[in-house]
Amino acid sequence: MDRKKFIQTTGIGLGLALVPKLLQGQNQEAKNTFSTNAKPKIVKDSEGDVLNVIGDIQTHKLVGSDTGNQIVEWVDNVEPGVGIPPHIHTLEDEIFRVIKGQIEIMVDGQATILNPGDVAFAPKNVPHSWKVIGTEKAKMMTSAFPAGIELMFQEIAKLPPGPPDFEKVTEICGRHGISFL
Repeated sequence: MDRKKFIQTTGIGLGLALVPKLLQGQNQEAKNTFSTNAKPKIVKDSEGDVLNVIGDIQTHKLVGSDTGNQIVEWVDNVEPGVGIPPHIHTLEDEIFRVIKGQIEIMVDGQATILNPGDVAFAPKNVPHSWKVIGTEKAKMMTSAFPAGIELMFQEIAKLPPGPPDFEKVTEICGRHGISFL
């Protein structure tokens, strides 16, 4: 039997003809799934939902309900000496972009000083921390994807003022897939 007849009689030819179209349809469907609830939004520098998350003053610019749960972005406006201790996210990746000041960031055991314009990426399941160094207040744009972490920040921001109850903070973070080292 020649090759053409073999392919025709075994159905392989039909499979080879259909698979690329099926895969193309699956890719298109997956691509559309991510953006079904996303809507255009412009946020000015002075706009956003301001939260005090244990001294980390965050202005949330985009949240999951804005982006189809793809990403959340906030601006950290932080005094010298304020930071986040080593921790691990199990649900989201993070990107840190320094706009003003200096941030010492540790990602996977490697500490680096970030200056304005510098960027760091902390994938999920990788230990990381950051702290404002020097004498200048720092401003940093932080992105997390997928979205969802903003719900944790909202919950922490509602805790009573004063010294934080780290046991409560740890419990809230744990429910959102974050553990401290």
